[in-house]
Amino acid sequence: GRTFCKIYFLSVYLVFPLQRTEVRPCVARPFSVVVAIDFGTTSSGYAFSFTEDPETIHMMRRWEDGDPGVTNQKSPTCLLLTPDLRFHSFGFAARDSYHDLDPEEARHWLYFDKFKMKIHSTSDLTMETELESVSGRRVRAIEVFAYALRFFREHALKEVKDQSSSVLEGNEVRWVITVPAVWRQPAKQFMREAAYLAGLVTPDSPEQLLIALEPEAASIYCRKLRLHQVIDLSQRPVINGLDVDGSRPFDSSFRQAREQLRRARHSRTFLVESGTGELWSEMQTGDRYIVADCGGGTVDLTVHQIEQPQGTLKELYKASGGPYGAVGVDLAFEAMLCQIFGADFIESFKAKRPAAWVDLTIAFEARKRTAAPGRANSLNISLPFSFIDFYKRHQGQSVETAMRKSNMNFIKWSSQGMLRLSAEAMNELFQPTINNIIKHVENLMQKEEVKDVRFLFLVGGFAESPMLQRAAQNALGRNCRIIIPHDVGLTILKGAVLFGLDPTVVRVRRCPLTYSVGVLNRFVEGRHPRDKLLIKDGREWCTDILDRFVSVDQSVALGEVVRRSYTPARMGQRKIIINIYCSDTDDITYITDPEVRKCGAITLDLLESGAVAASAGDNDKGPAFERREIRTTMQFGDTEIKVTAVDVATGRLVWASIDFLSN
Repeated sequence: GRTFCKIYFLSVYLVFPLQRTEVRPCVARPFSVVVAIDFGTTSSGYAFSFTEDPETIHMMRRWEDGDPGVTNQKSPTCLLLTPDLRFHSFGFAARDSYHDLDPEEARHWLYFDKFKMKIHSTSDLTMETELESVSGRRVRAIEVFAYALRFFREHALKEVKDQSSSVLEGNEVRWVITVPAVWRQPAKQFMREAAYLAGLVTPDSPEQLLIALEPEAASIYCRKLRLHQVIDLSQRPVINGLDVDGSRPFDSSFRQAREQLRRARHSRTFLVESGTGELWSEMQTGDRYIVADCGGGTVDLTVHQIEQPQGTLKELYKASGGPYGAVGVDLAFEAMLCQIFGADFIESFKAKRPAAWVDLTIAFEARKRTAAPGRANSLNISLPFSFIDFYKRHQGQSVETAMRKSNMNFIKWSSQGMLRLSAEAMNELFQPTINNIIKHVENLMQKEEVKDVRFLFLVGGFAESPMLQRAAQNALGRNCRIIIPHDVGLTILKGAVLFGLDPTVVRVRRCPLTYSVGVLNRFVEGRHPRDKLLIKDGREWCTDILDRFVSVDQSVALGEVVRRSYTPARMGQRKIIINIYCSDTDDITYITDPEVRKCGAITLDLLESGAVAASAGDNDKGPAFERREIRTTMQFGDTEIKVTAVDVATGRLVWASIDFLSN
């Protein structure tokens, strides 16, 4: 049978110093085209670029239909499965098809939206984690994500082939999938596994798929910006939502910018600078800036420094953020409905009339986009007829009566079947989420590494909101210049394409956690606790000592490696399994400390590499066996942790894998 052993019984760990690579590696481009998928909480899209023309980025085709107030080419992240769990549609088509279903029939179909948030909020994510559809039916999350990615794969490849003069082989495409920078390793691995299941690439060619961090991708694109491609909030002094002269509402310049963008939308091709853009010419070497990716589900902050003359980026502080995206405003609206009509009724309505509930949320999202600080008139949100009818039948009173009894003065009922939300009401819905974002940026700016930051780039779909823009300028505008790219909702998508063309552009990253393994050290009386004492072959050892690979917030350069050597514990052992532990702090000594948790495992397959056969072939003397050394090399400077291994005696590669999902 297979023999597994704990790491501290087999560790002959050799600590090699981190090898610094000062010279920027040459970028190999074996791929003909890079296709990036920006998989967002509320909207998603793809873009691509041919490696022979890397300064041209092609955006996805315009989608049919669309929402009021939405100017970019992305599609809503929603998926519809048939009652027998087959793929039906994605995006606008899924939404419209679900809307058209008979209410009784809709209860048997599976409609998913905003499902990306589940990956962020699940602490014990595995391949078996399930998602609940709007109607309450459940299905494995990995299958839902794979359906969505397969949809994008088919659409993107068709469009790439339409634009390509030559026949493309599957291995000529490099895929890039974006994820929040605050996602931990299990979530990143989950997206990779979903991509394998969707057929984007095979597990045998992992290098064909890159995981890009969303604010990092935005930062890469922002390097290319010209001055006419951005709005500088600091050049518009604002008092109470009005320009200083009082003549124009705060968001008028943004409306103009959006209108220019809308007029230019007949072109789906964007040109980027071959070097760095004009904005960067204002930056001195060493200048620091923050990119705040304000998306649907999360807000993600990264701090970068540009390195001249090569134009590479260096991360100055570990990625931070949280679930403060635009969905928070939707949840506040739902909480308001619960306050007026009762939480039990809202839950019942969602379960019995799921399609009508989706219609209501879409109606609110469309109005949410038009909310602005200077707005005086109310926003009208249509209540579906089925909501009004369902409430009357189940509660025995009218919606109007419920509104009157709720004593919520800033929300009125219109006889045309609409909720009328005053400016004060919309402000209340936005404030908790916006306050969280501002507070997080302010806290970040207090850090020593982030002081004296000169620019704050606001990107992501929520950055289009004049409510957020005004709050950011009021709270943060004295400390730095706040810059918003015109095509703010597409910034990450374009940056992800640029990252796929040159993954070496971010030269130094910061570790989000401390990663380590448990080892044995000689027991020292007085220093080590007695409950850690292990006597083996007459020697006293201390168990569970933490051997750090990297520390939290440590700078790690691309290509920098950490090496350790391990030996099998016994003859004929087929696998070495090494548990990995992580922590948010570096103030730890043992793997049993309360701040430490097991987060994954490295597997070294000795049978695959022939190491078992080699060791068995030696004569059965102990010393020959003990010399069998498997040297592992780990990289922490990339967007994912990578591991390779070699059998030192034979020089053969050992099959090595790192798994964060089976924990």
